Amino acid sequence: MDALRQVDGWPCTTCAVALVYPDGTTLTHGSIDTPLRWASVTKLATAVAALVAVEEGIVDLDDFAGPPGSTLRHLLSHASGLPFDTREPVAAPGTRRIYSNTGIEIAAERVGDGAGMPFAEYFESVWGFPLGGSPAHGVVLPLTTLLEVARELLRPHRIAGETLAEAVTVQFPGLKGVVPGIGRFDPCDWGLGPELKDGKPGHWMGTKTSAATFGHFGGGGGFLWVDPDAGIALTALSDLELGNWALEAWPRLAAAVLAEA
Repeated sequence: MDALRQVDGWPCTTCAVALVYPDGTTLTHGSIDTPLRWASVTKLATAVAALVAVEEGIVDLDDFAGPPGSTLRHLLSHASGLPFDTREPVAAPGTRRIYSNTGIEIAAERVGDGAGMPFAEYFESVWGFPLGGSPAHGVVLPLTTLLEVARELLRPHRIAGETLAEAVTVQFPGLKGVVPGIGRFDPCDWGLGPELKDGKPGHWMGTKTSAATFGHFGGGGGFLWVDPDAGIALTALSDLELGNWALEAWPRLAAAVLAEA
């Protein structure tokens, strides 16, 4: 696919991109076997592991976890009131969408406690690859590994289809919030791990993806989104930190891929 060659013009030294179809067909371009930072794209893999734990009865989404009044559901959807990287809440649960690495880390701890093992061990039992660091941003592995996550979110087999459907349904609708590095949205819709595009204007997923598109980007210069209406997943990793280049390049790539796909 010619559209994937757009990454050759990105201002980075190393990058890779892949397009995935529901039948497993995958088109790739670039350094797909080079380990690169997933950064916050890690959260998608962590969320799936947490949902596996829910299906196994290890935890429940409405178990209390985190600040008083917060549940695992709040933590996974950035609605617990915790700030970006500390454990002192700055809002009551369910009142604001505050993007929080700490919230995801506490959610992972809750899963690990329920499973009777460190979360990293549980994560690897689900995925077959190591977490390697924080459950919010710790994975450093090639795009070929991230494709496992893309395939799961496009056509799940670790979790049930109805579980994925709940994960990409707005949790605590109507909350305002900020997507770090992108902007403020009202509402700032989020699922159980994935960010939901919905009607957000000027979004990093681009204008051509459907409102049903969901996924996550990382500060390390990569992303993964799934457009259920188009029936595709698109993911990319790079060695260049998130910046204005990405907010221009990613929507342009999405438009070109959708035009060809």
